[in-house]
Amino acid sequence: MTVGAYCNTPLQKSLYNSVNFFIKTMSTYEKLLKIKQERGAGFLVLVDPDKNNKQNLPAFVREATEAGVDGFLVGGSLMLTNEFEEHLQTIKRNTTVPVIIFPGSLFQVSAVADALLFLVLISGRNPEHLIGNQVIASPIIKKIGLEAISTGYMLIEAGKTTSAEFMSNTKPIPHNKPDIALAHALAAEYIGMKLLYLDAGSGADFPVPNEMVAAIAKHCSLPMIVGGGIRTPEEARKKVQAGASFVVTGTITEENNHKSLIKDFAEAIHSSATIANRKL
Repeated sequence: MTVGAYCNTPLQKSLYNSVNFFIKTMSTYEKLLKIKQERGAGFLVLVDPDKNNKQNLPAFVREATEAGVDGFLVGGSLMLTNEFEEHLQTIKRNTTVPVIIFPGSLFQVSAVADALLFLVLISGRNPEHLIGNQVIASPIIKKIGLEAISTGYMLIEAGKTTSAEFMSNTKPIPHNKPDIALAHALAAEYIGMKLLYLDAGSGADFPVPNEMVAAIAKHCSLPMIVGGGIRTPEEARKKVQAGASFVVTGTITEENNHKSLIKDFAEAIHSSATIANRKL
């Protein structure tokens, strides 16, 4: 039974319809901000079509949604299958939370998604990933009416060469240089970007340092997504306590797609944000 079924008076029904209409007309970016405002931090699960089992995907998405996931990112550094759009459609059919493209290439653009992270690889100096690919993709995004969320993307040293580092032909920000990461984050804010994404990469040996997250959160007002190498709920908790707005898991949920583990991640992220906000 829906909430609307409990609205008995004309005023209650009017208020319910107004709120429901507002939520439906919110942009995906506004929904992300709402998640951050209401929950303190959000939990995003990355689905890589090359690594995810297509047969298990519907059940996985439903269980992850029920377990408290706030959104799905879809994409990967490579695309060895031709089922990118099919994955998007499957995820959309089985969840009510935002489905956002995390593009690894120009070929990962689709109107099926709710939005796309319009990534600018600000940690590198490869012009193709600073402006070249963005110029090529922009007319396509405009034509299909896909919401683009401008995102300053930073690769962070992760103990080994990741797919994102190799494919982008860029060097990551050193693991022990929070000052350099902060300078890049501030540049993204001053340029006018909407989000930051600090990524250690898929299968990273170690995640983005908490000290780096904290340094950026202290001086930069942009909502910060942190992902790569986060293998336990406790590690996710520490990222939120350091100042992450959203935590992304990928490999761990691909290898262990148990509802209980996803629920543990969701509870760690949401409860940590509540505690951190109380301390403030």
